[in-house]
Amino acid sequence: MKTTRRFAVLGGLAIGLAGCASKFRTYDGPAVTRLQMFKGDRSLFLYNNARVLKAYRIDLGFAPEGHKQFEGDGKTPEGAYTIDKRNPDSLFHLSVGISYPNEADIAYAASQGREPGGEIFIHGGPRPGIDAIKPDWTAGCIAVTDREIEDIYAMVRDGTPIDIFA
Repeated sequence: MKTTRRFAVLGGLAIGLAGCASKFRTYDGPAVTRLQMFKGDRSLFLYNNARVLKAYRIDLGFAPEGHKQFEGDGKTPEGAYTIDKRNPDSLFHLSVGISYPNEADIAYAASQGREPGGEIFIHGGPRPGIDAIKPDWTAGCIAVTDREIEDIYAMVRDGTPIDIFA
């Protein structure tokens, strides 16, 4: 009887503590002034001017070679963009949006009679049912762990430039 009661109390405590955890972190360090991403190295860096504040290992779209050109191509964009939105209710824990497509991306896709796609985000890990054991599992986004996107979400403001290199 005592063991059952102890498990009930400990279980209730664990559930209570889990409820206190939040995916919304705070950050009061130096401002992130730029992000740089290197697709070939699968790395993302957050900078304050010339100083690296954080570095992350990333996964990309399922067809990572080359610049994203069309909707559904599985590629991650390359070029100069900005962080332009945030999604606290993302299916992938949290996410911050990248301003793809820009005018040049739209014009190129239109010249080919295609759509450029969009909704490119840096986001957390996969939701249930998505096989992320293999690398580069997204549809064109940049994926980090849930814990890492919590940090990025707290640190990076809308309007921050992001340079994405091959």
